[in-house]
Amino acid sequence: MWLFVFFDLPTDTPKDRRNAAGFRKNLIKDGFTMMQYSVYMRHCASSESADVHERRIKRLLPPLGKVSVLRITDKQFGNIMNFWGRAEVPKEPQPTQLELF
Repeated sequence: MWLFVFFDLPTDTPKDRRNAAGFRKNLIKDGFTMMQYSVYMRHCASSESADVHERRIKRLLPPLGKVSVLRITDKQFGNIMNFWGRAEVPKEPQPTQLELF
């Protein structure tokens, strides 16, 4: 099983930012890895293990914002298609003619 956590948390005030950062840190402490900025994922060996982590997420919820949890099978996870754009390579400046005189 794979668990995905999607969230949109407010960051308007210092307290909101602390809550959002604390939620992300707790996800990492629980074995989740960041897939995208507000998307974290974790492999669970069984459905029972996924249940434990879902209950833990419920206890970690910040007071404001939206958090969604998605559970998928290994087979479904294997069908994920990821695309990455090419990073732009900075162009090197063209050499100039040396003037000796």
